[in-house]
Amino acid sequence: MATSSYGKLITEGLWSNNQALVALLGLCPLLAVTNTAVNGLGLGIATLVVITLSNATVSIIRNWVRPEVRLPVFVLVIASFVTAVELSMNAWFYELYKILGIFIPLIVTNCAIIGRAEAFASKNSLGRSLVDGVAMGLGFTLALTVLGAMREIIGLGTLFAQADLMFGDIASGMTLRLGDDFKGMLLAILPPGAFIGLGFMIALKNIIDKRLTKTRQAEALPTAGTEPAAG
Repeated sequence: MATSSYGKLITEGLWSNNQALVALLGLCPLLAVTNTAVNGLGLGIATLVVITLSNATVSIIRNWVRPEVRLPVFVLVIASFVTAVELSMNAWFYELYKILGIFIPLIVTNCAIIGRAEAFASKNSLGRSLVDGVAMGLGFTLALTVLGAMREIIGLGTLFAQADLMFGDIASGMTLRLGDDFKGMLLAILPPGAFIGLGFMIALKNIIDKRLTKTRQAEALPTAGTEPAAG
């Protein structure tokens, strides 16, 4: 039962309740920094760390926090972890930190993180809250990275450009190029391109969900000829 419960949490975080594609939370950073895959991955990992640690902390202190000050305390917890992540990126990933800029401290106001702290971590055990935080963070990171990769390929003709900003000099050769003659589509890396790309991702997810639902319904129907004969 516990394993099944944790599996459901992971499935919801990665797919069925993905905060970016279903709840449509955290759209400001999702649309603003995803002009490349590396930018999306960097902000996604930062968000993953914050939401996981915040969920764990909120779950631990949930019985000691009075309802009247619940939300301010949760925001303070989240802000503390965001500050730690911001300082860490400033120290070890400075060039990437400069690119992401204001969107690192703005993680504090990410509705996805506050929402999970309030709706889930404050009502569940430490283990479930940790799994929920990791799953939701990974789902959000996946959406950021995929959208960034789409926009980078179409707009710049590259994939994982400037990967060395995150992985060091060893990743300087990771960049994939469509060719020197590819001019790219400027619209893809502009704000409208982010909205269009996200719209296609949501539409694709809905199509997949509908097909999965039809498949489950078809499998649930009794097979012809298996009904018991009338007595």
